[in-house]
Amino acid sequence: MTHLRREQDSHDHPHDHAHGHSHDHGHSHRRGLAGVVREIFAPHSHDAADSLDSALESSRAGIRAVKISLVVLGVTAVAQAGIVAASGSIALAADTIHNFSDALTALPLWIAFAMGTRRATRRYTYGFGRVEDLAGLFVVAMIALSAVIAGYEAVGRLVDPRPIDHVGWVALAGLVGFIGNEWVALYRIRVGRRIGSAALVADGLHARTDGFTSLAVLLSAAGVALGIPLADPIIGLLITVAILAVLRTAARDVFRRLLDGVDPALVETAERTLAERPGVLAVRSVRMRWIGHRLHVDAELDVDPNLRLIEVHTIAQDAEHELTHAVPKLTSALIHACPAHEDRSHDEHSVSTRP
Repeated sequence: MTHLRREQDSHDHPHDHAHGHSHDHGHSHRRGLAGVVREIFAPHSHDAADSLDSALESSRAGIRAVKISLVVLGVTAVAQAGIVAASGSIALAADTIHNFSDALTALPLWIAFAMGTRRATRRYTYGFGRVEDLAGLFVVAMIALSAVIAGYEAVGRLVDPRPIDHVGWVALAGLVGFIGNEWVALYRIRVGRRIGSAALVADGLHARTDGFTSLAVLLSAAGVALGIPLADPIIGLLITVAILAVLRTAARDVFRRLLDGVDPALVETAERTLAERPGVLAVRSVRMRWIGHRLHVDAELDVDPNLRLIEVHTIAQDAEHELTHAVPKLTSALIHACPAHEDRSHDEHSVSTRP
């Protein structure tokens, strides 16, 4: 049996991936108001979205997204701080500090993207992409904490109502916070999908929870201005439910990555692509896993046992080449070319060749 391992990066065997593979999926089912609402609470998974040409460039895109969003959140916090200074509201000051501290949760993701660009070592032979998944786990924990805090505050105000002072200023601060956080959420989610980063998408959802909190402040102020004092805790409870819906989506995507879950459509694409290659009699197995925002595949192929080693090697090499074009974000592949009807118990005695 011949093993062929290929690593694709910006310096080895580049591909432009412009082969007419459309992964837009139409998304017609998400049109209209109902589709917009579903997209906010449970963004569609884009494991099969268009990939960037280089894994290194995708890491840089992730870092760039974190940097830009941090700047926007910084400007939002400064604007809210100005409103706090004008109103003198202690409650607004606490909310501003909360938003600023939440913005800093993007730093672990920044570090993860930076570490992901490092080369593999003798100890970490698959590289450091898993750090990104750990950062995603941290983001999920922060979203859960936001839900707990929001629920606790809402119940406390329901049991012990407190008046809201400086209603106009409170409403303005809530509007500024919502606009800033929702812009960051949309930007992070869009980039996260494009580069295949579940952690960056989760961080975008985290920004969305902060936007929900600011929206609650705005709606509560409006309710109080209209003479409905219970609007504050009731809206707080509704926002808590919304945050829990966001938490479910973020936790699902991050834990799937940690458990090596992939979109079954990607596996089917890989199986079909390999089966169509000349010289491949059958596809024994295809296994995939995400390492950060990079996809790795292991495949076993049945080939004619009468072929020479160099011919088997060529079949495996061609299969890998086609696979990197057919499967988005695939950056490494290990192709096992097995003589048909070979007993797998003898795999340890196989010959290994590298291009």
